[in-house]
Amino acid sequence: MLELLGSGLVSLWLEMAGVQVKPSEALDALTWQSSPGLVIAPDPNPAGANTVKQYLQGLLKSKLIAQNLTPNQGIWMQSGPVLMADHQGTTPLPAASLTKIATSLVALKTFGSEHQFDTMISSTGPIVNGVVQGDLVVNGGGDPMFVWEEAIALGNTLNKMGIKQVKGNLVITGKFAMNFQRHPLLAGQMLKQSLNSKTWTRPAIYIHSIMPKGTPKPQVAIAGQVKFNAQPNPQQTLLVRHRSLPLKQLIKEMNVYSNNEMAQMLAESVGGHTVVQTKAAEFANVPSGEIQLINGSGLGPENRISPRAACAMLMAIQQEAANHQLNLADLFPTSGFDKRGTMQHRHLPMATVMKTGTLRDVSALAGVVPTRDRGLVWFAIINRGPQITAFRQEQDKLLQNLVKQLEISPSVPNALTPHTAKSLPDLGNTKRNEIVFRG
Repeated sequence: MLELLGSGLVSLWLEMAGVQVKPSEALDALTWQSSPGLVIAPDPNPAGANTVKQYLQGLLKSKLIAQNLTPNQGIWMQSGPVLMADHQGTTPLPAASLTKIATSLVALKTFGSEHQFDTMISSTGPIVNGVVQGDLVVNGGGDPMFVWEEAIALGNTLNKMGIKQVKGNLVITGKFAMNFQRHPLLAGQMLKQSLNSKTWTRPAIYIHSIMPKGTPKPQVAIAGQVKFNAQPNPQQTLLVRHRSLPLKQLIKEMNVYSNNEMAQMLAESVGGHTVVQTKAAEFANVPSGEIQLINGSGLGPENRISPRAACAMLMAIQQEAANHQLNLADLFPTSGFDKRGTMQHRHLPMATVMKTGTLRDVSALAGVVPTRDRGLVWFAIINRGPQITAFRQEQDKLLQNLVKQLEISPSVPNALTPHTAKSLPDLGNTKRNEIVFRG
């Protein structure tokens, strides 16, 4: 949207909608819109509606859906305040991982793009000749992406502090997960192993091999067991504060791989799925009934979102991202820029920013695609039926046909260009390990 405000398309949209304004007043005419997904009028250009009509007819003809199942297929498509296509667009349908759009929106609005989750490492006894005379305590702060690289970097930081052994146990408190394993004892076992390279198995060995050349192998041997304590021992000394990746990178990784555990942890960090549901509807300014959630990830058909709400949430994310000098492409996979995760094996028009959703009988796709004649086109497609692979192929064809009708954008708009060309986050960055105790 922001990319198009200076292009004259706002005036065109309003004229098509029957709103007579001077070009200089076009932006002011839109400032009153209370919803990111505001629709003033239907599009007089039938390209969008005809493309969707042909798409549904194609699903019937190929027997991907039966005649009486078209109500289970939801589509919403709009450009600015102009509605281009609507088929069950305001009906909440099982949305699978489109739920992560809601989680992304609420997390971004709640914390901001640079927020980091802290994991505190403490000891319950003094350090004598490199040996912790007590327990090593890990107080988790909800970091959804504490993985092998993070643990190896943490172990190397402890070694730099002179710590090579722990006489007591490894005690887990708070919300700690490792490698997307949220059970505290299992997560703790992986952390204990990763801190001591002499106990590494193949996964840790492989991850170390792809880390920057020269990365040391940590040696922090813990003599005791892994234990969980709901209440941290007040008699402890903080050693290291480990900070997660910034939230903008966490959201991007979650959406690129559609990681359910990351989504659930982010949802819990803002108060749970009920808060996500309520806040997402509020931020997108859609009826609360169009977003119905039982978790933050999308697992389960009980998570229902209308196609209109999916588009409105994406627009709200774009607006909020702009407040942080970002855009939607910094937070979701983008064709032509991302070739990993859910973008693999998709054939989408260049610079399409998207989020997929998949369950046993649900295939969903929502996002935004740039066009020449209608600028940014926001879309959401929710299909129900068992032929998931075929649905994906037809969704891609729908967007390809739409771009043919509206012409390919002559260039990738700034509003959909990621601000970084890095394909992977800077995992295992020792700079995120702040040494607190220097005694």
